Amino acid sequence: MPSRKPRRFQNAIEMRRTLAGLVALAMICPTPVTAQQQPEARIKLDVEMVLVDATVKDKAGHVMDELKKEDFRLDQEGVQQEIVHFSRGQLPLAVAIVVQENRWAQSFLRPLRYATLSVLKALKPEDQVALFAFADNVERRVELTADKSKVAAQVDTIGQSLGVGTNINDAVFHAAEYLREKAPAARRAIILVSDNTPAECRKGESHEKVLRTALEAETAVYSLKLPYRGPVALDSMLEHWLVNVGKLTAETGGEVIDLEKEGSLFIAFQTILTRLRTRYAIGFYPTPKMDDNKFHKLNLALAPTFGNRGHDYQMIARTGYYASNARAASR
Repeated sequence: MPSRKPRRFQNAIEMRRTLAGLVALAMICPTPVTAQQQPEARIKLDVEMVLVDATVKDKAGHVMDELKKEDFRLDQEGVQQEIVHFSRGQLPLAVAIVVQENRWAQSFLRPLRYATLSVLKALKPEDQVALFAFADNVERRVELTADKSKVAAQVDTIGQSLGVGTNINDAVFHAAEYLREKAPAARRAIILVSDNTPAECRKGESHEKVLRTALEAETAVYSLKLPYRGPVALDSMLEHWLVNVGKLTAETGGEVIDLEKEGSLFIAFQTILTRLRTRYAIGFYPTPKMDDNKFHKLNLALAPTFGNRGHDYQMIARTGYYASNARAASR
């Protein structure tokens, strides 16, 4: 007569068989992961969506970096819009570094090389950078590339042939046009390294055309402002058509970062790159839909519980967009 195993032993065997079955089932049908465990999905924004990048600062000037989608309110010419996309630092960047290359900026070029080499390492592998240099004329030194070391290496060539003029108008215009053409699927930005005092040997693009081009290209203009070391500006240098960098940055959603206030080129450059990497990206489908190629004003603010924009907090975002079917096919 076969011996009978104790019930505890039989229960243990049954439990092990059950666990083995569950493990096998789990291997065939894995348990769905939670939202926190899911890999970051690739973000794709279509042509109909308008994307607004924003930096928000409190009264003390500190960046407010824990805001949520429901904290924002967006209206187009008084009509509230539904925010359908919200992210922070996830979309790829395409950045044009545009450097003043004349004798007034010569003393800042060497520390700029060090700052560029160090700070660009903080960008994501998929982020791309192009390099422009300008004095009387504008020259593209490096095509848009994800190889940041290539850009840093070419910064060493800036300053070897110094010009006289400071053709900011054409420099920003050509950089914005280039980014619109070459980086339709990225968040676009220009970093203008200049003393912001345009002095041109010939008339370039007007301020209005430069601003419109930057807005149409959905390109934020950031200014790394160098101290002005040139002669006292004459009235002839302040023609109405010369670009006003302060207005240009404000209307495109960028900022002026003053080297003298930041203390060093490295810190100033790092501040701008940090802003670019961590801005809020807010997308909406315009209601009513616009394709009239006209400028439409936007007002981005926080919910009333945060107080009043301009008094209780500062919102840095572009002031509007040009509605046109000619915008980039995808993002």
